[in-house]
Amino acid sequence: MQIDLSPTSWGRVVAVTVAGTAVCIAAAFLVDSFNFPYLSPEALWRAQLTDLLLPLILASSFFFFLMWKMRQLAIAQKALAVVAATDSLTAVFNRGAFAMLVEAYLEQARSHSVVNAGALLIVDADHFKSVNDRLGHDCGDQALKLIAKTIQGQLRGADIVGRIGGEEFAVFLPGADPSQSWLVAETIRRRVREAEFSPDGRPCPLSVSIGGVAFSGPTTYAEMVCDGGQAPLQGQIERPRSGQFRTRGNGRPAGRRPDDGPLMVVSVRRRSRRGPGRPA
Repeated sequence: MQIDLSPTSWGRVVAVTVAGTAVCIAAAFLVDSFNFPYLSPEALWRAQLTDLLLPLILASSFFFFLMWKMRQLAIAQKALAVVAATDSLTAVFNRGAFAMLVEAYLEQARSHSVVNAGALLIVDADHFKSVNDRLGHDCGDQALKLIAKTIQGQLRGADIVGRIGGEEFAVFLPGADPSQSWLVAETIRRRVREAEFSPDGRPCPLSVSIGGVAFSGPTTYAEMVCDGGQAPLQGQIERPRSGQFRTRGNGRPAGRRPDDGPLMVVSVRRRSRRGPGRPA
């Protein structure tokens, strides 16, 4: 059984308290040992008892109090880190934390420690301004919370979701191929459309448009965002043929039906240098 010695664990408090107290007791015996040969048996017994009990009481109290305070500080620092990385409304990662985590994965991929493939999806709430205008900003906030919760419910353990704009979310799918990415996007789109959102008892169907970038080979977060220009935000996703996503141009399609597929993903190849708005 492995003991948790992390800064926020009680195991670390106990371990340091015991170790520190033992060192103090040993030091007391070592210093006082030079006087032991000159002491009577009764005085020797009292000296040894003092060398044991005094550090045991004082040192254990000191180390326990010190490590307890350090544990509280570590917990507070961890909580602050979570707050700094989390969007306060939707409880997903904020833009900065999301970009940092994606770039960290891509850096590991470049060193071949993880699979060098995956996809970045952008989820955009449709006609969100009209929701705010008709129902108020409080209802708009509730809609964003529902969309974020729905997205989180469709992801795998290693996937990352963040809020990168007012009504825009990003989903990073490490190791996913284009076909898997399309299925995730389609599942998110359908689940959001099926979600019940009835503020004040008034049904208000929600829908999202999804676009993104699939990559295979070395790339960066900035390249994934820029490679397709605005296509990841507004293109039309088509079911992949031959394992590839295809572009249908920019802009939400006119007359898009509720059963239409999610939006399109532009394929990124190794160190692609195409200009903005020029899909694969």
